[in-house]
Amino acid sequence: MRWLTGWSTGTPRAGAPVHEALATVAPIAARPLWTGPNPLWAVGDWRPEEIRLVTLRPGARATVSTGPTAPDPVADTPATTRLAVLGHCGATDAELAAGLAAARGGAVRHLTAWPGSYTVVLRTGTRSTLLLTDLAGTQPVFHTPWAGGTAYATAALPLADLVGAALDTGHLAARLACPESPEALGTGTPYLGVQRVPPGHVLAVRGGRPYLDAYDEPPGAEQPRDEAPAIRELTRALLESVRSRVRTPAPATDPAGRARLGVDLSYGTASATVALLAAAVPLPAGPTGAPTAPAAAGARTGAVKGSWVRTAPQGPSAPEQLAAVTLGETEPPTTLALAPDTPRLRHTVLDPGPDALPYAVLRADPQSGPLTDEPGPELVAAARAGARFDAGGTDHLTGYGARQVLDGHPARLADLIRAGRPRELLPPVAALAGADRAAAGVLAGALRTPLTVVRAAHRLSRVRYAEALDEAAAKLTARHVPDGAGTAGDRSAVDLAWCVPGPAARWLSDEALSSVALRLRLAARRPAPEEHPGAHRARHALYRQARSYRTLLHAAERPGQRLHAPFLDNQVVRAARLLPDDVRLQPGARHALLHAVLTGAGRTDLPPDWGRGPRPDRTAPARAGLRLAADGLAELFDAPLLAEAGLIDLPAVRAGLADPATPLSPAALAGLADLVSTELWLRRLRARRHGACWTGLPHPQPPALTP
Repeated sequence: MRWLTGWSTGTPRAGAPVHEALATVAPIAARPLWTGPNPLWAVGDWRPEEIRLVTLRPGARATVSTGPTAPDPVADTPATTRLAVLGHCGATDAELAAGLAAARGGAVRHLTAWPGSYTVVLRTGTRSTLLLTDLAGTQPVFHTPWAGGTAYATAALPLADLVGAALDTGHLAARLACPESPEALGTGTPYLGVQRVPPGHVLAVRGGRPYLDAYDEPPGAEQPRDEAPAIRELTRALLESVRSRVRTPAPATDPAGRARLGVDLSYGTASATVALLAAAVPLPAGPTGAPTAPAAAGARTGAVKGSWVRTAPQGPSAPEQLAAVTLGETEPPTTLALAPDTPRLRHTVLDPGPDALPYAVLRADPQSGPLTDEPGPELVAAARAGARFDAGGTDHLTGYGARQVLDGHPARLADLIRAGRPRELLPPVAALAGADRAAAGVLAGALRTPLTVVRAAHRLSRVRYAEALDEAAAKLTARHVPDGAGTAGDRSAVDLAWCVPGPAARWLSDEALSSVALRLRLAARRPAPEEHPGAHRARHALYRQARSYRTLLHAAERPGQRLHAPFLDNQVVRAARLLPDDVRLQPGARHALLHAVLTGAGRTDLPPDWGRGPRPDRTAPARAGLRLAADGLAELFDAPLLAEAGLIDLPAVRAGLADPATPLSPAALAGLADLVSTELWLRRLRARRHGACWTGLPHPQPPALTP
């Protein structure tokens, strides 16, 4: 885990002693980025190019330094401004210096517009520090009161260590019951007193006190463009994000001997799009300094000039090749057929094997895996993802987040009605009816689909926010939890609501459900969001996916390796906002959009039905893993910490797992993954030495499972 941390202690009162902890407490194995009353450290496995510092003093030019450098010995003045950009950032030194100069006036949004995924820290003078989150939530910021001021970090666990925070079981219940509901989750974390800064916000710490403010436009401020210019902007943003990763200098050494660059081919058209875009960009010099082979210019378009570059085929060990990894034959033939036709891609199909199935951790020591910052269902599939990433490159590109960034959430159908465009409901509703009609044995359901979906969309467009949350709270306490059964139209109708229970809610205790329902009722008394319900639900579905991706990074990223999700970059998220709702809601919208992106980048040989073939059963690996891990699963729920914390109805969980002859529904499988991963996380957290992130803490105590 890589993280930043620092604090601001405020202005001490006259005669008040300086807090003793400040003189002794520091992160273990940390690199000081700057010192003084508002220090900042980088902790963990940072590459030199991932730490970039800019300093601007009165009467001097801005200086840019890269890599772990000693703090500037010159004392800061109230007019000194410092900028730290940590992570993958595609900005040049000149752009960083210009960004710092502009930020002195108070505008900071431009600091989030560069390609890549990174954290920005801005220090103005000696008493003010600003930290910016990204728009999706892959680069979060957390804060907590400490030593008469505020401590902050890009991970929650180190702050919990610092202040000795107990576990917040109410927040854990909310994560399990309503994982996409901001009304239930709030800005809390699994640790009492540690707060999360919402995506798209800036944390300003002035005089030791925290202030939150949104740096991005308010919801709905960005008006969608017409389809063609919106797709051009999406093409430009995505290609720039991929290019910045491909052109990153290779690390000097890689202990595992991986390829320079890897790409996924295991998750449909999104990962395939990233792979093909990466294959079009010449790689930089390898670790030995060998230059890349010259490439001949290929097809160009007016959308993105010079975007597609083809190279001659090379051998498997050539530095120009990209390791394209598929875990089993999970990719549609129309996608896999592109790999041999792309000279830069070296396609590898991995045999998953029993040890790479989900829940394989239950057949070993459940406490032996890495402790992530927060729980997440990715913990049960970390071995499967790790096998894929291990066969990839030192920089491995994925397609995570494309569905949430590009697709139209079903709740957006209500937004069309609110906008006075009900006729645009016809194509998506007809597509749902067609999908139900194509499914065996649900002809009657297909005939019912249009009425069911349209009625639900009209109801959501009219219902008051407070009434919707009160109704959701009542359904939660009555255990009216969707089981994911029925037709595609039925499932879409369930999603047409302000708040929908998560799949694990069916197994929570009455006390846990009541506590979450109380959170919803209290939120109903607050002002309603400014945005429409569809945009609101889509935004928080993106936040949830970003949290899941971050958990995956902590659980499966290999030492010395970096995983990348270009679709979750700020500039790609902003570009996707410009897509009209009716384009997003068309049948097969994501595949059509990615097809247009690749065509705009010069890849004109895609088949017309690219991405529209039959999909494999995504639940098959989980079912196979559960069969092999049946004994470990029973042992896990013999005396679970979830029951000790009062979070689950243990007899109901055991009853649901008792009959192996009855297969779990996809929703029940997802809920079980939430429960198992949370139990694994709790056990690893309890087994860990509390306070392990810091030196100088007095007598740390382990966190308590206090309801």
